[in-house]
Amino acid sequence: MDKPTALNQTFHMIMKRMVETGQAPHYTEIAKELGIAMAEGRKILHELFSPRIPGWLFPNTDFIASFAPFNNLPTQFRITIDGQQKWFGQ
Repeated sequence: MDKPTALNQTFHMIMKRMVETGQAPHYTEIAKELGIAMAEGRKILHELFSPRIPGWLFPNTDFIASFAPFNNLPTQFRITIDGQQKWFGQ
């Protein structure tokens, strides 16, 4: 099996962090996790959010605002699992 691409690894890392904590990582955390330079982490993040996934960065920033099905900012769509409400939906 082929090694996952940097985009696949980035997608997986973001989704895993959203599920675990309810918060999206910053590109510096992505770069550290992938063992790459910070500038490369930022580049991969922006490449992932170009027309590839149903999500977006907060305008004019490098912060993940939404990553389907989760939203990193509070919305009226609260997700509760096992009595914990640490997620918001799109």
